[in-house]
Amino acid sequence: MHSKELLQEAFGRLPGLVAQILDGLNDADLHRRPSGNGNSIAWLVWHLGRVEDAQVASAAGLEQVWTAEAFVSRFGLPLAASDTGYGHSSGQVDAVRASGDLLVQYYRAVHRQTAEFLDSVDDSGLDRVVDTHWDPPVTLGVRLVSILGDCLQHAGQAAYAKGLRAGPAAAGGA
Repeated sequence: MHSKELLQEAFGRLPGLVAQILDGLNDADLHRRPSGNGNSIAWLVWHLGRVEDAQVASAAGLEQVWTAEAFVSRFGLPLAASDTGYGHSSGQVDAVRASGDLLVQYYRAVHRQTAEFLDSVDDSGLDRVVDTHWDPPVTLGVRLVSILGDCLQHAGQAAYAKGLRAGPAAAGGA
């Protein structure tokens, strides 16, 4: 297996996880905040999409799906168009309101752009420096692993939050 195939396999698992998490949830489920101040499922799924979208687009030299496909206006959030959720206050977490259908549509579009970009990557391209603000500078390969780790963590958090509402079966877990 080549590096590109490994990345495609790993990123390729996220759309199914997102769809499974959102399946069967109503608006109250999506926006409930565990313990009253945890991140809601809607926020977690929106954020993982925004993180992948912003960082892959930057590394690939592409426009973010968020703006290119007008998801920013479709969501209509009271946030800056560039907002990805990093450092959000409790009020900003509450402001992320969206239907499960819209969240799935956005994530599928993000994944489609990621998958198309990964098709163009070869092993030597993974060594390309994409961020010089760190020491050592961040390569494309390291950035993709970082994005994937962040997205998987947020998907796991959302699945956990789903499970809190109705037990392990609701989260698709054991």
